[in-house]
Amino acid sequence: MYQLISPQTIFQYFGDDDKEMLEEMIQIILDTNLQELKHMESLYDTSDWATIKKKCHKAKPSLSYIGAIQTRKLLETIEGDLENSFGHYQELTREIGIIENELRSFLASI
Repeated sequence: MYQLISPQTIFQYFGDDDKEMLEEMIQIILDTNLQELKHMESLYDTSDWATIKKKCHKAKPSLSYIGAIQTRKLLETIEGDLENSFGHYQELTREIGIIENELRSFLASI
């Protein structure tokens, strides 16, 4: 049912006994980490490699918490070759769109 996230991993990290806390944690990931990653194109325009690296590094744990390992690896690829990573960034934005939809679907199902 899910292409990039893993409900089992989400429950493993956040538990399944406190629905409200689980919803809050997912919403934080949607509102902060994923939004920051989606809006890095201007950083590429100005070659702000340090900020790109910082934002990618900051988002990696959140992607692990939701089981988006493939996307986490994409962040590691971007971090490893920042100056040649714009193509990977474009793939990242595509995956973020999928993750956002999957997380909203997951939230609606719990």
